[in-house]
Amino acid sequence: MNPIFSKILIDVARKKLRAKKGSKSVSDKEIKPIVKNLQVELSHAVQDYIFIIIGVFSAGFGLKGFLLPNKFIDGGATGISLLLGNITTLDLSILLILVNLPFLILASKTINFKFAIKSVIAITLLAIVVHFVEYPIITEDKLLIAVFGGFFLGLGIGMSMRGGSVIDGTEVLAIFLSRKLSLTIGDVLLVINIIIFSFGAYILSVETALYAILTYLAAAKTVDFVVDGVEEYVGVTIISNENKAIRTMLIEKLQRACTIYAGKGGFGKHKESYDKDIIYTVVTRLELAKLQTEIDKIDKNAFIIMGTVKDLKGGMIKRKPLKK
Repeated sequence: MNPIFSKILIDVARKKLRAKKGSKSVSDKEIKPIVKNLQVELSHAVQDYIFIIIGVFSAGFGLKGFLLPNKFIDGGATGISLLLGNITTLDLSILLILVNLPFLILASKTINFKFAIKSVIAITLLAIVVHFVEYPIITEDKLLIAVFGGFFLGLGIGMSMRGGSVIDGTEVLAIFLSRKLSLTIGDVLLVINIIIFSFGAYILSVETALYAILTYLAAAKTVDFVVDGVEEYVGVTIISNENKAIRTMLIEKLQRACTIYAGKGGFGKHKESYDKDIIYTVVTRLELAKLQTEIDKIDKNAFIIMGTVKDLKGGMIKRKPLKK
């Protein structure tokens, strides 16, 4: 890391430790783990915002290069903004912020405040890009507009989610309602978008609404491809010499349950097997970035295996009951 940044991190770590201890005497040994944690958080934050910036420019291209010039709409908060843009004189950049604002307030209460702040930044950046950046109009073919407009918009939404934020707030509403109702997140999103497309058919035309459905499907499939589904769980197996610290972090900091397997390492000294604990936990896709950050703080060399979990039963994971 750059020496100037290293010095800044050391100064920040020293101030944090002094405030915590209530004294001015701080040793280098005490500062070192705090500096390491700050370096991990900084590197992950940079990675997250790179994803968000790519997502914002991709979504901007989908909106201004395809959908907006041809008066197309999409699903979700973006679709509501496009629909309002067609029937009012308000600029789309303003509508994107206004429509998403209630969802962001809900996100601060439903998910966490940090997620809401990152989403505010992402949506504000999207509004700025839509207002100031000039994109070329690619085509006037309605089928290509629906498919590729949806693709670039979905790519933008997916990349933003990989960065730990959203640029379309209806996902937040869907998460909130799915916890209250016997519905999956996908079911809630489907109901929301049916309402949007119905208004689109009534205000604009049935043909426009049908193309909007195609746009939504293209965007949804692209989001699935990028983040493998917002509502899916991920099984994480962690093999590390710091397994006790990682287990404590999972339980106390992330408040997630975990299972400890008694395993044997096969590549020890003199090629002899040796005992080792293996940690297994299940998190949501949105929690994955936070988990990786916290593991890196403890052990950057930890061996992590991640796999999509298709179904769960029992344990501490709350499942929705089947529809009767």
